[in-house]
Amino acid sequence: MSVNKKKQAKPRKPSRKQAEAAVSTLLLWAGEDTRREGLLDTPKRVARAYEDWFSGYRENPVEYLQRTFEEVEGYDEMIVLRDIAFESHCEHHMAPIIGKAHVGYLPNNKVVGISKLARVVEAFARRFQVQEKMTAQIANCIQDVLQPKGVGVVIEAKHQCMTTRGIHKSDVSMVTSQMVGTFRKDARTRVEFLRMIDANR
Repeated sequence: MSVNKKKQAKPRKPSRKQAEAAVSTLLLWAGEDTRREGLLDTPKRVARAYEDWFSGYRENPVEYLQRTFEEVEGYDEMIVLRDIAFESHCEHHMAPIIGKAHVGYLPNNKVVGISKLARVVEAFARRFQVQEKMTAQIANCIQDVLQPKGVGVVIEAKHQCMTTRGIHKSDVSMVTSQMVGTFRKDARTRVEFLRMIDANR
């Protein structure tokens, strides 16, 4: 007999002072002397850096896709934005993930400003992530909001949890893809998308 578990409340967000104290603790644990000149302001700097690196938690990517345009003279071919550079962080080791995303969709009577596609990538990237999850989040968000005929997302990235620690393989990159709608169902559409993101390389 299954037992329904109550949804746990989200932990209370610590204060900035508590965040800075946590950084000091890590520095001490690493073997540093937090009283030396070079480290006096490091906890404050790290807290400010976290506000930038993880600003995606304060953003709703859905909002970027709300404003669309229908006056496109009947344009109904694929739209692709390549090489969207991003920086994220691995949720397992808190190490950087550096890469680029390629996003394409087949419009269904409406399009969105191309900068908004890049903002969607940024909103999801600036959180603790797993690359596979991030790829799916971007594709599903675009599909759910724009309701196009299909969406394709390919992400290429290097994970510093692998390049700077553990196995230390610096030349390895990871590629993930998520195909939705006609990008998944129609091999010709999928091949066209993959050719477009690989053109002139």
